Amino acid sequence: MSTFHAVVWMDHSEAHVVMFDREHMEAQRIKSRSHHKHQGKADDHGSFFTEVGQALQGTREVLLTGPGLARNQFRDWCQAHRAAVSAVIVDSIAADHPSDAQLVAQARQYFKKFDNMAADPSLA
Repeated sequence: MSTFHAVVWMDHSEAHVVMFDREHMEAQRIKSRSHHKHQGKADDHGSFFTEVGQALQGTREVLLTGPGLARNQFRDWCQAHRAAVSAVIVDSIAADHPSDAQLVAQARQYFKKFDNMAADPSLA
C-alpha cells in the first residue's frame, strides 16, 4: 500500500507499522529476531531495522513512536543505511502500547497539528 503517511510504534522486540490515508489503514507487525532485546546497539538489530525500513518504502512522511531507545536507534540506523527512509521520518516521540487505531489517531493529530496532512489533497 503506497500512502502518504505511516506511523511506527516500536521497541526492541517488535514494530507495528501502520500505513494510512484518509480512508484506509493497513497494519503490519514485524518481530525482531535479536536476542539483545534491551540496551542493544543498533547493529544488533540490523535485520529487524531492515524489515521495518522496507515496510516504509514509498511513504512520504513517517512518525516514529515507542517507549524506549529502539525508535531513536532505528532513526540513526536509517541515516546510515536507508537515506530515503531517513529523509521522510518527521519525528520520534515517546508512547506507551496503543492499539493500532489509537496509534493512527495519534499520528493524524500529530500531522494535522503541523499542517502536513494538508499537503496531500486526498487527506484534506
